[in-house]
Amino acid sequence: MTKLRLAIVGAGPAGIYAADILLKAERKFDVSIDLFDHLPAPYGLVRYGVAPDHPRIKGIITALRDVLDRGDIRIFGNVRFGEDITLDDLKQHYNAVIFATGAIKDADLDIPGIDAAGSFGAADFVSWYDGHPDFPREWPLDAASVAVIGNGNVALDVARVLAKHAADLLVTEIPANVQAGLEASQVTDVHVFGRRGPAQVKFTPLELRELGELRDVDMVVYDEDFDYDEASRAAVASNKQVMVIDRVLQSWRQRPGVNNAGGEASRRLHLHFWAKPVEVKTDETGRVAALVYERTRPDAEGGVVGTGELREVPIQQLYRAVGYFGSPLPGVPFDKKHGVIPNHEGQVLHKDSNERVPGVYATGWIKRGPVGLIGHTKSDAMETISHLINDQASWWQPADPSVEAIPALLASRGVAWTDLDGWHRLDEHEVALGAPHERARIKVVDRDEMVRVSRGE
Repeated sequence: MTKLRLAIVGAGPAGIYAADILLKAERKFDVSIDLFDHLPAPYGLVRYGVAPDHPRIKGIITALRDVLDRGDIRIFGNVRFGEDITLDDLKQHYNAVIFATGAIKDADLDIPGIDAAGSFGAADFVSWYDGHPDFPREWPLDAASVAVIGNGNVALDVARVLAKHAADLLVTEIPANVQAGLEASQVTDVHVFGRRGPAQVKFTPLELRELGELRDVDMVVYDEDFDYDEASRAAVASNKQVMVIDRVLQSWRQRPGVNNAGGEASRRLHLHFWAKPVEVKTDETGRVAALVYERTRPDAEGGVVGTGELREVPIQQLYRAVGYFGSPLPGVPFDKKHGVIPNHEGQVLHKDSNERVPGVYATGWIKRGPVGLIGHTKSDAMETISHLINDQASWWQPADPSVEAIPALLASRGVAWTDLDGWHRLDEHEVALGAPHERARIKVVDRDEMVRVSRGE
């Protein structure tokens, strides 16, 4: 039976799904898979990209855990591709590699003042509140009025965490340093800006509904944003998701506090539609002082056009949540414009010639861009795996495909890698930290501590 030694770089949902699909579907080959990740713990975006108060989404971890706990996939955590192990190394020990490294950087927003002090990418803030080990432990929450630019689920996650009282996050796995930072927050008003109208938003009804359930937070919407055109009315009538979103927003219009008219809560979350950001104004010290936006209107073709009317909202901090962007990998083709590895259905292509790169594949967001929910990653992986299986003639012919080769290589380079048993140790340690406080877990944030606990040192 033909042996297939496969490396997968990225131990988030995309990488784990790809491994699972190959192991379940393939009977022609004796398959052996090694999963590499630069973080000491697996699960990628589910552990470090989902807000801590979203346990339903984090339930995906249970399914991913079941895959890993079968024991037929080896994990090498705390291994940096391009530093601890290279593409040339993989060619020496595997038949092929799948890159499933995702997209964790913020897409750019090209407006004047966007780089001012107090202006941040939403992805960095998400990484902070999720306890990502490679981000600062502290976050400046010294602004009373904050803007969030974007109308997707990440924008709502950021807005919700900013507006929510820290005490209401104690039931989650929020790290101790994040809890302390949110306790000291000065935020009273969070403004969310989107270029389109209420019927064209990108967030889901569940995300929106959760905003209205926040304790001691008034939802503020503006009547002028609900003068729907024909296309918006048609969307509400024909699309169940849009219908539910409209129903939630319309119910908020009946609450006290609409149109900034008041309300008794200590914090307010404002939703501004038909608002295209055009400039971030700064004070004399160079810090964010206001957001200038242009009112837009529908163009009758599903888009928007500017009206020429400019408005200004005083703010002291800003978060752009306009999408994620992939990062280049050493030795691997990269499309700088779209933030992905150029590919045809997961088969990686040379950037200039569009010819296939033998043995190199991609799946997940680094393949298709940051679109779709986590569940979409399964069908994405199936497509990539199908090509991998059919491309046997172009697989690499490794000099040393033995399973002992990689641990020996990493050891020779002094890499303190973590494995599946190590993840179980870290998992149990975090759960034990949370138990005295009646919490599911308290995340360990420090990378060195994660490695020490994982390796039983």
